Amino acid sequence: MSEFATIARIRRPQGRNGEVNIDLFTDFLERFDAGQEVMLVNGAERREVKVEDAWPHKGSLVLKLSGVDSISDAELLAGWEIQVPKDERKRLEDGTVYVSDLMDCKVFEHGVELGTVTGYDDRPGTPVLSVTAVDGGEILIPFATEICRMIDTARGVIEVELPEGLRELNK
Repeated sequence: MSEFATIARIRRPQGRNGEVNIDLFTDFLERFDAGQEVMLVNGAERREVKVEDAWPHKGSLVLKLSGVDSISDAELLAGWEIQVPKDERKRLEDGTVYVSDLMDCKVFEHGVELGTVTGYDDRPGTPVLSVTAVDGGEILIPFATEICRMIDTARGVIEVELPEGLRELNK
């Protein structure tokens, strides 16, 4: 089985006919065009479904998925991830990466491992990487070229140069 990338997470039911409201993790909304196939994943449980329809709603996206026809059906999907095969993703411009590819990357500063990327917050201004430190704590690192000097998602490595005081700020 090929590797998959999460492009959305189902939040909750939205409507009476099985529609679901989702958190988007992609800029490529054509992934949700009618007829597109996606994988629903919840831990080890996986199932392939077709998108029947999609529309924007209050800054989010609502999906109607095949086989999900009631509020009860939709409630069972809350928290499930929507994934697509990684090899079907669009090629990105040089210097850009998929957020999903940042997950589980090891973060180093001057050859010393700081931890592993476990989250990404696309907040206004500069996005932030959430790194689980080798000592078990958390380090929040701005995802900026001035700090993240080298990103090699194929090797799973990010080299950073933290500004003075950032470590102390994270404690």
